[in-house]
Amino acid sequence: MTSTPLDARGTAGTGASEIFVARQAVVDRRQEIHGYELLFRSGLDSAARPDTPDRASFEMLHTALLGFGLDSLLGDRAGYLPASREVLLQEFYLILPKERTVLQVADGVTPDDQVVTACRVLRERGYSLAIDDFLRRPDLLPLATLADVVRVDYTGTPEAERRAIVREFLPRKVRLLATSVDTRLQFADAAREGFTHFQGGFFAEPELLSTPDVPAYKRNCMRFMTELHRPELNFDRLDELIRQEVALTVKLLRYLNSAGFGWRHEVTSIKQALRVLGEDATRKWCSLIALTVMGGDRPAQVVQVSMLRAALAEQVGMEAGLAGLSLDLFLTGMLSTIDVLLGRPMEEALSQMPLSVEVRNTLLGKRTRLSTVWQLVLAYERADWPQVKELAQAADLSPGRLPFIYRNAVQWVDRIYKS
Repeated sequence: MTSTPLDARGTAGTGASEIFVARQAVVDRRQEIHGYELLFRSGLDSAARPDTPDRASFEMLHTALLGFGLDSLLGDRAGYLPASREVLLQEFYLILPKERTVLQVADGVTPDDQVVTACRVLRERGYSLAIDDFLRRPDLLPLATLADVVRVDYTGTPEAERRAIVREFLPRKVRLLATSVDTRLQFADAAREGFTHFQGGFFAEPELLSTPDVPAYKRNCMRFMTELHRPELNFDRLDELIRQEVALTVKLLRYLNSAGFGWRHEVTSIKQALRVLGEDATRKWCSLIALTVMGGDRPAQVVQVSMLRAALAEQVGMEAGLAGLSLDLFLTGMLSTIDVLLGRPMEEALSQMPLSVEVRNTLLGKRTRLSTVWQLVLAYERADWPQVKELAQAADLSPGRLPFIYRNAVQWVDRIYKS
């Protein structure tokens, strides 16, 4: 996806709500682009910023991933993103690809024991850590030992301090990034002093980009689904996110209290109900509810198609001896229209959810253990009978069983909608 150029009135000409991000290049000694620093902006004014560092950092993650898409903003370059205290402690950064993400600990973050521990965990998870506006202060020493990148305000830091920083970090192969480099002479001096990467007006000013926004309720649902697909579920966090979106709360309570679950008493505590359901059932049913909320501005058929594909893939998989992958098959079907629901390419829509490799690659058209069953589901949907026969044989499944499986899936979707 590409960003939308702003017209003379400062709008994209579509009448849609807009979101913004500022992007500034980071270059190497050859003045080739190494990556981009991404900065959240709340409006057309390049100085417009959210009211708190935590909000700025959190919004930046979701704006970059859901609003623009990292590929659109970064290409194949590294991304430097701000990491507030909350983003570090709550590990919100896990939705980002670790191979090309540099998390910058902002100047205002106090490096106490919790923050230092969080940064150590961040690096253990394979992410790179940068310290912004670094100065050789004793309180920064614990973070300095963990840093992969040290950012130094070139014009605001005395020369003696800059040289001391280079002497300390260069032997450790830490990336030394000089910021606020605004002239050719400053670039030459910084390179001579030992800095390896550079950023500033001499190379490029921050570039303001705009794109149509994703509605707030869909973003809330995506945050919920992001949490829902982490390797280990945090039921407290799920409960907190559900309560941020009224439609999610209402629909989930209504569904949990439907006859199908057979609770002895009415469910009033979502968190307690989810714990009783267990992890797999929670991922399954909560994904379904989140998608129905997200599909509120789309034809009902879009969500119905997702549900039918999910039920059909799950049941076909079980008949084909893939019972151990039934949840992955269900989620593949359920997420197969996420691009339509969000109005984003599939790769961008999936980018912020920590899905299993099997589900993600299957949805992106790559060959996986789910592929044969998934292609069989799609072939049956479009009534491609020669392909259905071929794929059924490949899955060691009798084609004669498929009408019964399909009927059961249709009945399941009908029951869900009635509930």
